[in-house]
Amino acid sequence: MASFIIEGGHKLEGEIRPQGAKNEALQIICATLLTQDEVVVRNVPDILDVNNLIQLLRDMGVRVTKESPDTYRFQAADVDLSYLQSEAFLKTCASLRGSVMLAGPLVTRFGQAVISKPGGDKIGRRRLDTHFIGIQKLGANFNYNADRHAYEIEAEHLRGTYMLLDEASVTGTANIIMAAVLAEGRTVIYNAACEPYVQQLCHLLNRMGAKISGIASNLLTIDGVETLHGAEHTILPDMIEVGSFIGMAAMTRSELTIKDVSYQHLGIIPDSFRRLGIRLEQRGDDIYVPAQEHYRIESFMDGSIMTIADAPWPGLTPDLLSVMLVVATQAQGSVLIHQKMFESRLFFVDKLIDMGAQIILCDPHRAVVIGHDHSFRLRGGNMTSPDIRAGIALLIAALSADGISRIHNIEQIDRGYQDIEKRLNAIGARITRI
Repeated sequence: MASFIIEGGHKLEGEIRPQGAKNEALQIICATLLTQDEVVVRNVPDILDVNNLIQLLRDMGVRVTKESPDTYRFQAADVDLSYLQSEAFLKTCASLRGSVMLAGPLVTRFGQAVISKPGGDKIGRRRLDTHFIGIQKLGANFNYNADRHAYEIEAEHLRGTYMLLDEASVTGTANIIMAAVLAEGRTVIYNAACEPYVQQLCHLLNRMGAKISGIASNLLTIDGVETLHGAEHTILPDMIEVGSFIGMAAMTRSELTIKDVSYQHLGIIPDSFRRLGIRLEQRGDDIYVPAQEHYRIESFMDGSIMTIADAPWPGLTPDLLSVMLVVATQAQGSVLIHQKMFESRLFFVDKLIDMGAQIILCDPHRAVVIGHDHSFRLRGGNMTSPDIRAGIALLIAALSADGISRIHNIEQIDRGYQDIEKRLNAIGARITRI
């Protein structure tokens, strides 16, 4: 198990560019299975989860050509369906949550799919009902094989229908969209997720010949087509990295420019950091964060304590709440962090408390943070990363802390952040991988 050793207290300076968006990449790569033609994907992040999914497609018989460090060509002309029955396939799926999005493309194009119960971050229960109920409504049959811990899906023919999703699941919406584009007739999806990554998936599918309308809304209409053809696509910058870099700059009192962020796709992320008192400027398509010795958390108009909560898009993404909680530990004032969507994502706060942070964990979903205003720094600590987003939050805490910190199980961080220690060391951090 690899670890980071971080020497805290060093300011960052210069420019940093976010990687391609992990969550979008997983959807787009699965969508390449919908056609036998070649699909070119650019700005692919070089991270563990994405690389594992690409290798899984290779093992399935997809021809994958790496043209440059971030550009791939995928051609799913000769998919080996027998491989889906192998233990190797099921084992890989079990360790890669994004593999669940193979279900929609496989069942709509080939009439069958096998998906093991997926793993991923240990952040609480993440049910798959939305995925499966939506694909079932299109006409697929599901069977759970208890001996293999796998879902077996079959469909002679998918037909469009109306559906009202029980939750605006991002991956669930993506899976249903991919199943519906080759289904017969019209599919209407209400309460669809409308995150930029879902919008990007829809735009790619339309370039491939799909007929999707209502993009960027929660009401999608999909008219099925018989076949799709090849296309090219560029993945957006990762909004979670953008938010993480804003938080790093604030916590370390550093001047930082975050390059090429696709600002129009960030939603309320910049304003959410401004609510914590952090000054930042949009400069073209860059974000400039000036060095600031203090930042004061806003109050609501009636003077009550600020609450920052996650919500489906265009609300604040839950993936940034861990970062915002850490940033609040050195602010002026107090804030309630309300993590509504996952019940275990706040369980890393005990590690911050050990570092000297003043946090009251009210329950699995809520934490009150009382800011230090840099009156004293966090202490270096010895900790283990429980999931991707908590891992980057702990790394931010360690960068600002007094002394040496060790973060173990950094494979979790590697799943979501590309060469993070190299990129941060280039702008002044002191991080060693062991």
